[in-house]
Amino acid sequence: MAQISPNKVVTITYDLSVTDESNEKVLVESAEADAPMVFLFGQSGLPEEFETQLDGKAAGDAFKFSLTPEQAYGEYDQQAVVDIPKNVFEVDGQLDEEMLQEGNFLPMADNQGNHMQGKVLEIGTDTVKMDFNHPLAGMVMHFDGQVADVREATKEEMDHGHVHGEGGHQH
Repeated sequence: MAQISPNKVVTITYDLSVTDESNEKVLVESAEADAPMVFLFGQSGLPEEFETQLDGKAAGDAFKFSLTPEQAYGEYDQQAVVDIPKNVFEVDGQLDEEMLQEGNFLPMADNQGNHMQGKVLEIGTDTVKMDFNHPLAGMVMHFDGQVADVREATKEEMDHGHVHGEGGHQH
């Protein structure tokens, strides 16, 4: 039976809870059997400690662990909340009102061309307040799940750095 190790395709189901302000666990995400999480171990872009906790497990193994902000997406950084001129969001001189709504996540790029997701917090008269923190920044994350499958990655998956087919990237 294959064990989780670098360059294996891993399929897991899980519940993800976070600890809220009153120290209660709140369920924020579930990956069920009909829509599991599938990733290429060692090239997933997930927090390193997440993969460390799964390393060596096999199909059928259960897991339960927590990640601190330092082990996951870092502490919430108030400096990652910025005001951006509203005209940046214009396309052909027009604001896309459907896209630019509070709570929406928008793909953006910085001055160096680095891609990131920003959450629209507030739309002002001349500026838009955006939050570029990871949505789980500053939170303790609690995972409770099971390994559904572990298989060898194909050469194409290795070359591309991601899973293809069921649960993966479609070209």
